[in-house]
Amino acid sequence: MILRKPVCTDTKREPNWLFFSPFFNQKSIKSFIKTTCLSLLLSSLCLFATSTPSALAGLPPGNAVTDGSALLRYSLPIDNPEIRKVQGDLEGISQWLRSKRWGPIKKNITKVERQLSKKRGAILASVSEAKQAEASTILDSIELGLEPLRAAANAEDKEAVWIERKKLLDQVGTVEELMVDGFPFEVPEEYSNLPQLKGRATVEFKTSKGDVTVVADGYSAPVTAGNFIDLVDKKFYDGMPFIRAEDFYVLQTGDPEGPEEGYIDPKTNEYRAIPMEILVKGDEEPIYGFTLEEIGQYMDEPILPFNSYGSLALARPGDDNNGGSSQFFFFLFEAELTPAGRNMLDGRYAVFGYTVKGKEVLRSLTQEDEIISARVVDGLENLTLPKS
Repeated sequence: MILRKPVCTDTKREPNWLFFSPFFNQKSIKSFIKTTCLSLLLSSLCLFATSTPSALAGLPPGNAVTDGSALLRYSLPIDNPEIRKVQGDLEGISQWLRSKRWGPIKKNITKVERQLSKKRGAILASVSEAKQAEASTILDSIELGLEPLRAAANAEDKEAVWIERKKLLDQVGTVEELMVDGFPFEVPEEYSNLPQLKGRATVEFKTSKGDVTVVADGYSAPVTAGNFIDLVDKKFYDGMPFIRAEDFYVLQTGDPEGPEEGYIDPKTNEYRAIPMEILVKGDEEPIYGFTLEEIGQYMDEPILPFNSYGSLALARPGDDNNGGSSQFFFFLFEAELTPAGRNMLDGRYAVFGYTVKGKEVLRSLTQEDEIISARVVDGLENLTLPKS
């Protein structure tokens, strides 16, 4: 379980992490968890293998989405199956590319070309009139971009296919963002005293090992993401060390100097507590205050799952769903222990964003490293602060 760092008087501030029982050392615990989880997960896979979400119809069967940018695209609050089909066929190229199946890759390119030609009107119908000209221009660019993608596939140039595919998907994502019409739900009034992100924001971390870029998703987790973006904007994380770094598990930070384990609001001199916040697929607004397991929805899928390396989530005390604050962690995905779509953290902790650049930097960071600076480089206008 991901816990906040317990109070520690050690000047090096090295957390004494305990997993489930203080009588197990870390190695034995990992072995125990892995063996147990694999058994449970294999059973679970048998139960879920028969269904594939319609939004992922363009992907090869059984291919869980593990790319943070793709997860952000799929989590946008839009309902346009035509653009989702375009996205799905482009996303699906990645699976065929890994196995160098050039025939299916070319087939997907042709599918996208036909979809854009035949369904252009249906795609634009979901964009407001004021933004349709911009969306139409982007669609033109996507159609033109299919030619270099096809040329790369014909040349069986794997790297070029990756590059051209990413360019197209970035443009598809922009069209999808243009389809979002306002904020999709009302955040409960009881959280009006907390910052809220009514949209998305991009943050660039400069660390002692290099740069990392993340996108915080306020559409799915407005309170959790709002708290994070507010603290970044306050430069709260500048100079902050990583207090926990475990290969194939987590990289955690956000524990300030002194006895406090989270952010103390200088206006109230009180600890800012952030509630558990999980938006489930099919729901119109997030569930607050409970894990999915506690309310009997452990089989439901969060809109923002722990599928991707570098998933960004709020740390909290193991005994307090609503006790998170400034500490957060990057989930360092290990396929054997936590296979995409069937891991042990979904529904128990709240993801609020994904790493979109710098994953190789995350792999190199240790407890000897620190965040030099963190800056909001896009989307700060989506942050809503509490009224004084």
